[in-house]
Amino acid sequence: MISHLFKLIWNKKKQNFLLITEMFVSFLVMFAVFTMIVRAYNNYRHPLGFEYDDVWVASYMTPENIQSDDSAALFQDVLRKQLQSFPQVVEAGFSGHNFPFAMTMSNSMVSSDQNEGVMTNFYNADDNYLKVLNAKMLSGRWFSKADDVSKSPVVVINRKLQEELFEGKNAIGKYIEYGGDRLKVIGVMENMKDKGTYTPVENGLFKRIDAGAAKWTSNILIKVKPGADAVFEGKLFKALSNTIGTSVEIEHMDKKLTRQNKLSLIPMIIMLVVGGFLIINVALGLFGVLWYNINKRRSEIGLRRAVGASGNSVSKQLVGESLVLSTLALLIGLFFAIQFPLLKVFDLPASVYLVAIALSVAFIYILVFLCALYPGRQAAAIYPAVALHEE
Repeated sequence: MISHLFKLIWNKKKQNFLLITEMFVSFLVMFAVFTMIVRAYNNYRHPLGFEYDDVWVASYMTPENIQSDDSAALFQDVLRKQLQSFPQVVEAGFSGHNFPFAMTMSNSMVSSDQNEGVMTNFYNADDNYLKVLNAKMLSGRWFSKADDVSKSPVVVINRKLQEELFEGKNAIGKYIEYGGDRLKVIGVMENMKDKGTYTPVENGLFKRIDAGAAKWTSNILIKVKPGADAVFEGKLFKALSNTIGTSVEIEHMDKKLTRQNKLSLIPMIIMLVVGGFLIINVALGLFGVLWYNINKRRSEIGLRRAVGASGNSVSKQLVGESLVLSTLALLIGLFFAIQFPLLKVFDLPASVYLVAIALSVAFIYILVFLCALYPGRQAAAIYPAVALHEE
């Protein structure tokens, strides 16, 4: 039966070429869409690694009269103590410009004795940063006042960077090379997805905000108690503005996450819209072609019914021909799709591509089956006498 269907398709290869091409293109589009969906879902499954609820971000410009490093450090202490004086504030800590969901980044290559170099995100954070976000340390410790007298610069890295840079071995006490400097690892923390729910985990390296970096730090992460309202936000804004003397902007981290997630989903939504229009066109084209073929082959169908073929067998043949057409298109599409995991395109795990391929194949088969089902039933309802009489 299957070999017979292939012969029928081959004998009409010129007529079926356009239909096979449409299915081939549809498969590639759905492969791209499902790849993005599977990738986003895999990223969604990984936790953020920190708490963002009831965390506010106050951004400001450092006053011009603060020039020396000591003055900048003293100014930060004053701001921190002022914030902690509010009963609604749980903790406050300073951060660089690329705090979570800030839509800014700072990265560079770092290396170790075990690895020549990997791309890593750099973050500046103070001693209270970990407490504000309630992030988790896996080994070692976070920054403290004792690091002011450290002989070499100290850093904290995340678990992903430890796995890539030190091949999964304990990184505590080892050194990282960056720009000619040797940075000593004093702690390893759990991975933090600071760019949104649907983004992948990236390598992270945290540097302590010391007196030299205080002047260039102008973001405060504020952990407030649940229920802190707009009235308290207004009081906080007024107090910070009076102390700093420049404009202050207060944002809620949960709202920043919502905006970040919307931006992350835009490419996927665009692909879904484009893929949806294409699939609708393919479905209408396939439905129309099958309907046309039934009307054109009424005499053939009537003759088959006259010699004893059942309505179900006629319907199965038409549906089978459509599935054979889709199989030919999918074989061509699979040749191109399988190159992505083999060549490691876009540096995505092979499992993402394989799942996307399986979903795309299933989607095309289901689409073709549904489009061929009704025309097949119409063909099964043709009476032999009527078809032969028309002929």
